[in-house]
Amino acid sequence: MRTRTLLAWGVHLYTALGLVIAGAAAVLVVRGDAGSIRAVFVLMLAATVIDASDGSLARAVEVRRVLPGFDGRRLDDIIDFHTYTSLPLLLVWRSGVLRPEQAPWLFVPLLASAYGFAQADAKTEDGYFRGFPSYWNVVALYLYYLQPPPDLALATLLVLAVMTFVPSKYLYPSQPGTLNRVTAPLAALWAVMLALVLLGVVHPVRGWLLASLFFPAWYMLASWYVTLRDWRRAHAGGGARRPAAEDPSAAAL
Repeated sequence: MRTRTLLAWGVHLYTALGLVIAGAAAVLVVRGDAGSIRAVFVLMLAATVIDASDGSLARAVEVRRVLPGFDGRRLDDIIDFHTYTSLPLLLVWRSGVLRPEQAPWLFVPLLASAYGFAQADAKTEDGYFRGFPSYWNVVALYLYYLQPPPDLALATLLVLAVMTFVPSKYLYPSQPGTLNRVTAPLAALWAVMLALVLLGVVHPVRGWLLASLFFPAWYMLASWYVTLRDWRRAHAGGGARRPAAEDPSAAAL
């Protein structure tokens, strides 16, 4: 039992490393030079890897049963808000993606994400995120490196912020389903491509990042497909939906 307890605390410590990463990233964002900004994206990628893997570790050692008095999910949400929302939006401001007079508009995605994180049904019973799932780290990366016109960058931020409030479904990585089995290897390939770009292994950077857009495009299109499918079923009165584990089209990123 002592070993299981140590393992459970070890998983929580692993999750908490995301907060250490967030602190280091904040320092680098304040510095604001090109090398520091690139290092921030490397740290954000590391934080995403931790976030994607700590849930499986927690289930493997049964942290809820072993440490019922400590809420790892709450810790995870605190860290995620920093690494997926507040720091990426701060980076967008610091890096000059927007014109100075446009910067106050960043409060819109910030508040939208706070709303999204606070929703009791932010994750649906059949295994999806409800509304745009605050992937501002990904948005910030593409805006910074691809450098679209500031008006287009701002429009992208505002449209995605509004989509937080639209009751649509977005794929969720740890859930079962056919789309998930297709998405998982695509996500792995995408993460490798980003790592190679951020570590300076491949060139040209812009070309590789444009190629890597295949995955965000897949993710959004697959998510909207699921949403439209369910809306049509509801409109047609298609009957009760099977649980996600039995539904061959249920999926998550």
